[in-house]
Amino acid sequence: MYYGHPFHTRGYNPHTDLKYETLNAVKPFVEYGLKEAKYTSYSHALTEVAAIAYLLGKGYDPHTAYHTVESWEKNETFY
Repeated sequence: MYYGHPFHTRGYNPHTDLKYETLNAVKPFVEYGLKEAKYTSYSHALTEVAAIAYLLGKGYDPHTAYHTVESWEKNETFY
C-alpha cells in the first residue's frame, strides 16, 4: 500500500515511531529525576536530568552522560 511518500510502509508512521522512541529513551531519566527530587529539590533534579539529556543529544551514551553530570556535583549541588 502506498501512503504518498516513498518511505512509508504499512504500519510505519514516522511521527508516532519518533514519539515512542523519544519517550522510551527519556523515561528512565525522568524516573531517576523524580526519585532524585525526593532527596534534593525539583530544581536540582530537573537540572540534572536536563544536563543528562543535553549530553545524550551531543552523542554521549547514557552511562557516560549520567556519570559525567554526577561528577559535576559536590554535596548535591552544582555550584
